[in-house]
Amino acid sequence: MTVKCPGQDMRNLRVSVHKCPACGAEVEIFSDEMSARCQKCGEKVQKEQVPSCIDWCASARQCLGEERWKQLRGED
Repeated sequence: MTVKCPGQDMRNLRVSVHKCPACGAEVEIFSDEMSARCQKCGEKVQKEQVPSCIDWCASARQCLGEERWKQLRGED
């Protein structure tokens, strides 16, 4: 049996709605994303950052994989 991080389980995804700072449109951001592009104006909308495993876990980079780790840290 493979052990996975619960944050990577697609069955646990949630969506939150954020206001675009440029045009005021509602932008949906899923729980596994830190940002999304506004469909109306194309502005990048960030959700409020809360501490996650990438902030404190020494194994986060290995667990998430290099590409996903960089994406979550905003290095995309």
